[in-house]
Amino acid sequence: MPACNDLARLYDEHAQALFAFLLNLTRNEPDTRDLLQELFVKVAQQPALLTGVREERAFLLRLVHNAAIDLMRRRSARERNYEQLASESACAFADAATPDEQAFRQALSEALGELPAEQRAVVHLKLWEGLTFEAIARMLDVSLNTAASRYRYGLDKLRQRLRPLYDEIK
Repeated sequence: MPACNDLARLYDEHAQALFAFLLNLTRNEPDTRDLLQELFVKVAQQPALLTGVREERAFLLRLVHNAAIDLMRRRSARERNYEQLASESACAFADAATPDEQAFRQALSEALGELPAEQRAVVHLKLWEGLTFEAIARMLDVSLNTAASRYRYGLDKLRQRLRPLYDEIK
């Protein structure tokens, strides 16, 4: 097992980003917490997983992405609709200081929930994690062009959905 300080360091450095990414994918806070816990239990039980890993966060994001997809597939097998889960309202953003900013954050969260999961994952990884398309493509096991096009289509949908609200509050 890895030393407690190694697990604590991993958690301190990456848990917040992993939580935000998972919440954006699952749109369900209890599932997000469970998946995050499963990840750290797995790392504690299999410390060799991180041996030779150059980019810890990217590797951990890939692990939680795969865990989230597995969860959604299990649910689908139990006749739970994957897209219904993705569209459940969950706000991935902290409360804002002003009512206008809070309204925009809520609308953004809802608009993200309306994106297909594949686009939502790429948009999150690009905007909130600052990953390159190359890193996103590797992490999600898609081509570079696929990652870039999912991002472009996702942003176009977000712009279209949020433009009226932005124009109203600016």
